[in-house]
Amino acid sequence: MPTERQNQYYYITHIDNVPSIVQHGILSHNKREQMGIAHTPIYDLGIVSRRRERSLNGAVLGDYANLFLRAKNPMLWRVISEVGVDKLAIVAVKQEIRRKRDALVTDGNAAHSLTSFFPTSKYQEVVRGLREDLQRQYWKEEDGSKRRTMAEILVPDMIPSEMISAIYVANPIVRGSLLQKVSGVSVIPEPFLFWLPQHRKRLNHNVHLVEGDLFFSRLQTLTVSVNTKGIMGKGLASRAKYQFPDVYVEYQDACRSRKLKMGRPFLYKRETSLQEEMADIPEAVNGDKDRETWFLLFATKDDWRHPADFDGIIDGLRWLEANHAKEGIKSLAMAALGCGLGRLSWQKVGPVLCQSMVRLGIKVWIYLPAEKQIPEDQLEPGFLLESHVIESRGGLGL
Repeated sequence: MPTERQNQYYYITHIDNVPSIVQHGILSHNKREQMGIAHTPIYDLGIVSRRRERSLNGAVLGDYANLFLRAKNPMLWRVISEVGVDKLAIVAVKQEIRRKRDALVTDGNAAHSLTSFFPTSKYQEVVRGLREDLQRQYWKEEDGSKRRTMAEILVPDMIPSEMISAIYVANPIVRGSLLQKVSGVSVIPEPFLFWLPQHRKRLNHNVHLVEGDLFFSRLQTLTVSVNTKGIMGKGLASRAKYQFPDVYVEYQDACRSRKLKMGRPFLYKRETSLQEEMADIPEAVNGDKDRETWFLLFATKDDWRHPADFDGIIDGLRWLEANHAKEGIKSLAMAALGCGLGRLSWQKVGPVLCQSMVRLGIKVWIYLPAEKQIPEDQLEPGFLLESHVIESRGGLGL
């Protein structure tokens, strides 16, 4: 999987601002206003106000151009929700920029009252203290990791355009459009930086096979493969346990009460959304009812030590087909049930799973197992959607 490079810093902006940035460089908020350069904002006005007011060495934050130490941060998550990935660009800047006179490094979001500022001569020391936060898959408000993940390099007035090393966009279509407006700089499609899965195959207008991190799906309901013993020890279940502790509590209660069992998934209709938890300004995204995050806890085995139960998976899919509409499931991120640590083969599970998802009639992304390389011929619609494929495996069609 791609990772963010540690030898560059990142500026998040609207795609319409890129031609001006390539021409004039990345300007501080105050410098841009002084020069009268048009700018399409993506920032929150409240944050801009706080940055303008915060004093630093006889200046204010508005006098500094800001870069993030990592691109995938809470601000980017929020603006993707607000304007969409096709309207955003991530401008990468060479690390040498921190040597500019009077540049500063922070240990968190510069607008936050708990954040401290240091001369860049202290850069290595500051980054050592942030190493865990800069490598996190997710962050939380309560432990301060959300603030620290947004650590910055602050450069007085401007960052010259010759310091730009690349411009990252979400997909090749955005790249092609941008290249009609700029030249002399590398424009690179990098879906990973925008939390987008790698698209592998479209099965029909609703169902797609993808590779990526299911827990960053912006679909309404996320599926987690579990056992019926209340133990989240490995795989997606372990990730859910730590990223979403309330899901773990609900899961254990569902196991004890037998609301969750083989053939009967448990739907946790969570009131707090992933969008709220990940964004730097939760209230900016929490007003949309369609942004709720639910969890479908799907039992694929009774005991965590045993292989997945294929017949039990089929029974659970039958339940999902019969109940998804009345339960209010609008879109679904589906795991490759039993195909990872459950030791079942995609060749056996894939056709059953994909045909069931097609019948739901809602948007579904099926996340392929990260633990296995699936042959390309087993990802083809002809293999996955033909009924005779299931019939040839024991008459277990749904």
